[in-house]
Amino acid sequence: MDHSPVRIHSEELLSDNWYLLKKYSFELRRRDGSWQAQAREVYDRGNGATILLYNTEHRTVLLIRQFRMPTFVNDYHGYLIETAAGLLDNASPEERIRLEAEEETGYRVGHVEKVYSAFMSPGSVTERVHFFIGEYQPGDRVNNGGGLAEEGEDIEVLELDFDEAIAMVARGEIVDGKTIMLLQYLELRLLKATLADCAPVAADRAIR
Repeated sequence: MDHSPVRIHSEELLSDNWYLLKKYSFELRRRDGSWQAQAREVYDRGNGATILLYNTEHRTVLLIRQFRMPTFVNDYHGYLIETAAGLLDNASPEERIRLEAEEETGYRVGHVEKVYSAFMSPGSVTERVHFFIGEYQPGDRVNNGGGLAEEGEDIEVLELDFDEAIAMVARGEIVDGKTIMLLQYLELRLLKATLADCAPVAADRAIR
């Protein structure tokens, strides 16, 4: 008995100019048990990784600014403030993000921590992004960063006060999804740590 909710009938390659764009014709089993014919275009560019670099002592984060053509053609100026990121290209997520962080920001990352993975545009793109955070120190900088000119990259490195970065999200100055997710993750993590530090003090006052 077939328990799969999907029956793929055909797979058509529409483009392999950069990555793979395919059209799938299939049947999807609905919740009432009936089958419905559908067709979807799916863009496969591989999986990726991204990292938010932060400094606890100075309460700063390292972000980058670069031009993104798809945002430009969607009524935006095109320059996005983002966390360092890149496609895996057959590397492990941790290996890739270390390389991308150094290439884009100029900082060689020590310990990194994976926080979660997420599909960013599941309606049309296969990409699953692996999210990391990592603490940096001023002495970790080994070059100027900026990306690879031969790949069309012209990246500006930004060191921002953490609270200002959060405010930039609220003001609509940071609009990149992965960056917002990691900034808010770090905000919740710092808030949790602050509350944990306050708890013993509150308990001591209650005892008195």
